[in-house]
Amino acid sequence: MNPRKSMAIVQRILLVLALIALPGVAMAQKNKAPSAPKAPAAKPAAPAAKPAAPGGARPGGATNTGTRPGGTTGTTGARTGTTGTTGARTGTTGTTGAKTGGATNTSARTGGTTNTAGKTGATGGAANKPGVTNNARGGGKTVTTKSGTTARTDAHGRVTSIHTASGATINRAPNGSRRVETRLNGGGRLVSNGHRGGYAEHPYNRGGRPYMRRTYYYHGHAYAYGYRGRYYHGGYYYGYVNPYYYNPGFYGWAYNPWAAPVAWSWGWGAAPWYGYYGYYFNPYPVYASAALWMTDYIVAASLQESYEAQVANANAAAANANAAAANANAAAANANAASAGPAQASVDNSAAPAVGSSPALTPEVKEAIAEEVKAQLAAEKDAAAANASAPAATAAPAAQTASATTGGTPPEEVPEALDPNHRTFIVNTVLTETAADGSECALSSGDVVTRIEDTPDANASVKVLVSSSQKSDCHSGTQVAVKVDDLQDMHNHFREQLDNGLKELASKQGTAGLPAAPAGSTTTKPNPDGQVQPDLTVQQQLQSQEADADKAEAEVNQEAAQPAGQGND
Repeated sequence: MNPRKSMAIVQRILLVLALIALPGVAMAQKNKAPSAPKAPAAKPAAPAAKPAAPGGARPGGATNTGTRPGGTTGTTGARTGTTGTTGARTGTTGTTGAKTGGATNTSARTGGTTNTAGKTGATGGAANKPGVTNNARGGGKTVTTKSGTTARTDAHGRVTSIHTASGATINRAPNGSRRVETRLNGGGRLVSNGHRGGYAEHPYNRGGRPYMRRTYYYHGHAYAYGYRGRYYHGGYYYGYVNPYYYNPGFYGWAYNPWAAPVAWSWGWGAAPWYGYYGYYFNPYPVYASAALWMTDYIVAASLQESYEAQVANANAAAANANAAAANANAAAANANAASAGPAQASVDNSAAPAVGSSPALTPEVKEAIAEEVKAQLAAEKDAAAANASAPAATAAPAAQTASATTGGTPPEEVPEALDPNHRTFIVNTVLTETAADGSECALSSGDVVTRIEDTPDANASVKVLVSSSQKSDCHSGTQVAVKVDDLQDMHNHFREQLDNGLKELASKQGTAGLPAAPAGSTTTKPNPDGQVQPDLTVQQQLQSQEADADKAEAEVNQEAAQPAGQGND
């Protein structure tokens, strides 16, 4: 068949088939229901009207619940990069969003938490609302009581520092030692080193120069020392003034090496403090000079003071516990008073060293202390020579209270705490310090620090290196900033202990194996500038301060028992 005819036939067949199918397709389209159009999407609900900010939102937009760039979700207006509840950075508020320029109710440390928001240019909200908040750095809590007292605890729940509404500052060391300081009207301070005792100081003027009289009360006795003021960087630092001097030859005898080393028994073997600090301190077996003998004397005296303070605080705590138990028993109708035995005051003796262990106070650190002893002996020898040519002192005058200044700006004098000849200091009280990483740690009596800066910062502090420390205190090698005032107190206490040691040495020279001092060198001559009369009211002042401190600590401990975040509303 012709191919052209075949193609034509196929085309005709396909055309016929299409014509047959077309009506069916049209009918199907006619019977199919049209699909309903989709409903338009519901419009999002209009955002709720934001409450009017009391004076305008902070820069950066609204302050509701959105996450800010680089930060965590804020609750009520956290700043960019900060969390809006706790851990507010220094100068910002973490809870309710202070306006631009607002001040917080307290000057929180870096990483600490604050309470309420401030209004523009002023402190707003209810300051010092009671409650417990977590510290953002270093663990622990910040506690605020109903009376306005604030406190900080460490990561173990121990109270480290308290600032009372009345202006007192309480520091607690991990070993239980306590220091309470209150600034007095007209200058001066009242300082209690726990229930063991303390001192009161008051300024006075002598010969046109500022002085400070400090009256100590320990072991039931009051005694006083004088301190001369040195004006430096806008304030006064008071340095110890010897009440009397020995003959210059005695200082030379104590400074120079002895002809032969001397073995000396201190008789401390059975003393509780000596066993307690066995891990930390070990006296020299022999002494080549009085300077080394004085080094052990001063360190031992500091540790003994610290131990006695711990025991006194433990006894006070036990007495308070017994009193509380007695009150509870009296309140209970059928309580058996005899079932509550007396609390036993004790000091943690877990510091006992392992057999063969080395004391923490190394020979190198003790040698640095011995060099400080020698430097001070040399200075006192020169002062004794000057005092020997001065007129004899009359009866000890009472320290008359007066203004520390006589008008105008006095010339500056570098305080002894910043003297390049004095860099090693023995801590003489309880201090709570801040390390470079923002964490807090304690220093207590007997720790040793080395000053590594000569110029104070804006807070009148200088950096020190912790050369030797006891358990639970700032670790050796830690750098902390210490107030120049506190370093001056350490140096003053060092000089007081040095004078006590010289008195002991003068009474024992030439006996029990000690070499004899030059004839007549142990006689003393009063120093008029160091003669003061004690304040006879110091005992009552210290007792009142201790009672107030006990009350403040009890209030803080009660508030601290609450979980963090509670009690702030």
